[in-house]
Amino acid sequence: MGLPVPDMKISLPVLTRRAALRLGMAGTTGLLAAPAVLAQGSRSRNEPPTVLQIVDTAIEQQDVAKDFFIGSLAAWQDFSKQDILRGRTVVHRKLEIDSTAKDWSAGLAELRDNPSIVAVSGSVSEGAARQLAQHLAAAKLPLAHVAPWLHDIDKADERTFPIFANRQMQIRHALRSLSMVGVREIGAVYATSRDRNLYKASVANAAAALKLQVVGFEGADDPRDLGRQMSARSPVVMLFLGGTPELARFTQGLADQSRQRYVVALAEVNLQILRQMGAVPTIPVIGAQVVPLTRSQMPVVQAYRGTLARLFDEPTSSLSLAGYLGARYTQQVLAAMTGPIDRPSVLSAFQQRQAIDLGGFRVAYDAQGLGSTYVTQSMLTVEGREVG
Repeated sequence: MGLPVPDMKISLPVLTRRAALRLGMAGTTGLLAAPAVLAQGSRSRNEPPTVLQIVDTAIEQQDVAKDFFIGSLAAWQDFSKQDILRGRTVVHRKLEIDSTAKDWSAGLAELRDNPSIVAVSGSVSEGAARQLAQHLAAAKLPLAHVAPWLHDIDKADERTFPIFANRQMQIRHALRSLSMVGVREIGAVYATSRDRNLYKASVANAAAALKLQVVGFEGADDPRDLGRQMSARSPVVMLFLGGTPELARFTQGLADQSRQRYVVALAEVNLQILRQMGAVPTIPVIGAQVVPLTRSQMPVVQAYRGTLARLFDEPTSSLSLAGYLGARYTQQVLAAMTGPIDRPSVLSAFQQRQAIDLGGFRVAYDAQGLGSTYVTQSMLTVEGREVG
């Protein structure tokens, strides 16, 4: 059973994304507490139980991190107005870390030395989530790492609780959809050498299982050059492995081609701002999504739309819905606890990995500790509309 969502209007100021980020994303270690209270100065170790959210400030990840955080913040602000914990208090704060920075010592010290932090929830971007999972494992911290935006994972450890479909599931879903409509050959476009190293084996395995031929494109310094490499014999459908800015530049290279092509992207791409980053509108883009469509009538999606409209002057997006779902899952596990809310008890509660229905979005862990296989697709049309 999902958490109740009140019908009464919450008397909080309407915030735009820019205002929220100005409060919470000003520095590399900004901390934001829900409901909309900025933590200042040194913190006492007698604080109430705190759920910390790691948010990536790396420039190339901000299109993902900002939307995800907005959805999460909306859920936590809404949660703070309800007595779900029966008189107990849990605070939500944000810790900003640049995933490209070499030194994470300050952030890790915060996690290690502040016992009021009982869980980390909604780590974003993927680079930040992956590094945090590695650091927590190396330090053997008994701290639950919940609902991270982490797709590069095949098996979860005892402190990581992913609730979104991993990258292999996304690739299999995208390629299966193509094979069902008669596509037998695809192009696999790797935006960077890192993307090639991460994705090439998964693409090859998924394509082989579906008897699809793969033509790889890689090695250009600028993704626009990858688009320009296409010839009349290149595949019509391209699976793009990279981020939103790189995809926008890739479509600019494709625009020089006379042949119409379709691009399939994974969940790292933010379809809602792809056009703002310069993507060519005449090239259709299909995105694999690990959350329901934002227009879905699923109860949790309706609750998300209502909460976002009440608290923020923000459009809906798949990434902010993911942030909302991650926060709601964390809240529901905490709400089911009957004893003290501290690190050991919270970790133990999550380690039970019980199936939970979040108003239609189901989290049910498999033998590998992965919480969802849910993947759907939406398409960004030439008119800039997203359709399912």
